Amino acid sequence: MRNTDPAFVRDLSDEKIEALIEIMYLAATADGELGPAEHRRFVESAERLTSRLLTGPKLEALLSRAKVNAGAADRDARLAAVKARLPEMDARKLALALAIQITAADGIIRTSERELILHTAAALDIDGDTAADMVRDLTKT
Repeated sequence: MRNTDPAFVRDLSDEKIEALIEIMYLAATADGELGPAEHRRFVESAERLTSRLLTGPKLEALLSRAKVNAGAADRDARLAAVKARLPEMDARKLALALAIQITAADGIIRTSERELILHTAAALDIDGDTAADMVRDLTKT
């Protein structure tokens, strides 16, 4: 996907990086747990997200903040907050792509995860057909 190209994400602000991490966290916990495969994919995706060093304590701090945010407000409020921090459609599509990749990390997209993907797409103003195409493209093996 073009939006994951380092040239696109290299200069994302900290606020946008935090929004992407939050989307990934919401996706990783959509089925009620953060399983080992999802955790590995989460860390790998976060570390590759930008040319800035995003590992260790910095990544753990972002993950902790996402966890606190998710516990402080319902999913709709969190998605609205993410959308506000990602005004560009390319950044929103990147967020959805990351969510899809996280939910597919364990080899199956559960019903709750599918619902999250569609809900996330709608919250980010990404039409359902585009979201379905992204799921198809990103889950090809």
